Amino acid sequence: MKVDEVKALGDQVRAEVGKAIVGQAETVELLLVGLFARGHVLLEGPPGVAKTLLARCFARTLKLGFGRIQFTPDLMPADIIGGNVFNFQTSAFTLTPGPVFCELLLADEINRAPPKTQAALLEAMQERRVTIDGKSHPLSERFLVVATQNPLEQQGTYPLPEAQLDRFLFKQVMAYPSEAEERRIVAEYGVQSGPSEPADLGVKPVADAKAINAAYAAVAGVRLTDEIVGYVLELVRSTRETPDLQSGASPRAAAQLALAARARAALDGRDYAIPDDVKALALPALRHRVILSPSAEIEGRRAEEVIQGLVDRAAAPR
Repeated sequence: MKVDEVKALGDQVRAEVGKAIVGQAETVELLLVGLFARGHVLLEGPPGVAKTLLARCFARTLKLGFGRIQFTPDLMPADIIGGNVFNFQTSAFTLTPGPVFCELLLADEINRAPPKTQAALLEAMQERRVTIDGKSHPLSERFLVVATQNPLEQQGTYPLPEAQLDRFLFKQVMAYPSEAEERRIVAEYGVQSGPSEPADLGVKPVADAKAINAAYAAVAGVRLTDEIVGYVLELVRSTRETPDLQSGASPRAAAQLALAARARAALDGRDYAIPDDVKALALPALRHRVILSPSAEIEGRRAEEVIQGLVDRAAAPR
């Protein structure tokens, strides 16, 4: 697959998802970049902005095996990865796979589970495998976690550990739709009864595993010049040097941001990354990986504001 074919595939996915999702173009774009950069996406937004429906439509459009876990305070690690169950007929233990054995896993309200349970996803997200009773079991090479969390409700929630957050390529903050978009949502969905299924909304598959794997190869062939590498490093390292941040982004963040820039370039039909690719992705790639300094918190600063300032001050290569 060539980069112009990756661009065409991205256009098809956007069109199909757009049959069911009104607006949220930026979120769909980040999901596409996340898939082709082989990274995971954390969606934060108030209830009712179509986080779950978006994930289901995205999975159907790309024929990704869909799995869902509703995170709750009493969820256990075995409820995610599965376990070995004794079979009395065969007198042997049989693996009962958990919902993590899929291609697109929706981790719904991930911050409602305690850190011990959240940690069950660490190996799956980083290495695309899980270990059960000392034995490793591979996951799909297209395995993608789309996690959601509600920023408004804090009771009964747990902050995501830094190690967990660092495994998400992007954190996208989803806002309420515009008045025009909301009017369209009410007009289209206000007459329906019952849950909305992607298939019922006209969403059709436009790609399969073969096409996705071919897109991975195309993204791997996108050129990343030394100037772009230096630009990514300057941005990421500046998060560790500014007094406004107590903790900056990790080397993993720099590597993932560079790969995401290549994926965005391919989706734009280019076989080379440009500074605008990095600029466009810097905020969602870094906002969840930094911690404000106490002085910045007292001043009422926000991590997004600090990161955007660093992006604005960094000299982009020409």
